[in-house]
Amino acid sequence: MTADIIDGKAFAATVRGKVGEHVARLKEQGITPGLAVVLVGEDPASQVYVRNKGKQTLEVGMASFEHKLDASTSEEDLLALIEKLNADPAVHGILCQLPVPDHINADKVLAAIDPAKDVDGFHISNVGLLATGQKAMVPCTPLGCLMMLRDKLGSLSGLNAVVVGRSNIVGKPMAQLLLRDSATVTIAHSRTKDIEALCRTADIVVAAVGRAEMVSADWIKPGATVIDVGINRVPNGEKTRLVGDVDFASASQVAGAITPVPGGVGPMTIACLLANTVTACCRANGLAEPEGLTA
Repeated sequence: MTADIIDGKAFAATVRGKVGEHVARLKEQGITPGLAVVLVGEDPASQVYVRNKGKQTLEVGMASFEHKLDASTSEEDLLALIEKLNADPAVHGILCQLPVPDHINADKVLAAIDPAKDVDGFHISNVGLLATGQKAMVPCTPLGCLMMLRDKLGSLSGLNAVVVGRSNIVGKPMAQLLLRDSATVTIAHSRTKDIEALCRTADIVVAAVGRAEMVSADWIKPGATVIDVGINRVPNGEKTRLVGDVDFASASQVAGAITPVPGGVGPMTIACLLANTVTACCRANGLAEPEGLTA
């Protein structure tokens, strides 16, 4: 058996298309969703992310506000900028690109963002709302994973799901989203005993642990759906190549469906950032939330 490959690139294009349609409808009512991205310093990977986010924001018809600050910018100045963006009615979503320079407290910065504009879903208020099953801004990567799972499987109700990894950014919110869809959820991590046997019980495996090709074929129940969130660089001759947390070559012979790396979960993250911005805009204006773009 060879698994169905879940094409994240194509799926993300569909999500962006839905976002663009909703933005067009909002513009007819005189409302333009706006996303502000703040980048402090010159981290090369962050610069690429910010450039892609700005480009895709404009492509779907939204307003893009980019704030590129020098690496020496003080924490006080950064917090003052966030306060200004919180108060700006043209800005519906605020994202501060991580990592920030060492002299800035990232937790303090995330806590300063208005929870209603927190399109990354990292504010403690949104974390608490998600955990208690209330309306929240949801982190982009887990939201993208959920969308792909719903698309592939329909209802998740009653399915056994194992989330490998307990990070605040992916593992924990992913588990909360699966619970909301009535899956039976276990979070596995570095201290989990007999993790391989546990994963073999799962109809859904979400690997988000940051260890290259850790999850092998003998961890996967035949026919299970595997979502690989990992992005790891491994040596490839004189260069490097990208691999996930799942050994794709072997796991794809056992799984029913699987996301590749690259081209799986990755493209969904920016698409869901755009979706979150539209959702935040609709909520700010007391309008119905976009169908199929929320958790």
